[in-house]
Amino acid sequence: MNQDELKRRTKQFTLRVMNLVDALPRTTTGRAIGGQLVRAGTSVGANYRAACRGRSKAEFAAKLGTVAEEADESCFWLELIVEGGLLEEGLVKPLLNEANELTAIFTAAAKTSRLSNRQSKIENRK
Repeated sequence: MNQDELKRRTKQFTLRVMNLVDALPRTTTGRAIGGQLVRAGTSVGANYRAACRGRSKAEFAAKLGTVAEEADESCFWLELIVEGGLLEEGLVKPLLNEANELTAIFTAAAKTSRLSNRQSKIENRK
């Protein structure tokens, strides 16, 4: 998957999060969890775009780590929505699956990027 495809995928994730948050009940709990989810979910795409504009390999790797953290946090809020009975599992499950996939993708990418950055530093010392 290339950079443009990941940009589209993370934007679609953000839009889906926004739609799901709008479907939450207008209760104190629904608003609180919705606010947290919309912050984490919108941060995934925004931070990935920022990572793509990183000025160095180290900055790119660090921002990818942030993307992975925000995707994982989105998983947490989505799990709470299901387990707290705020929405039917069938409505949330596809988005939770996507959040888990994005977490795995960006966790692996951050690790690979950090390893690549370390190898570059070692090669530059030779």
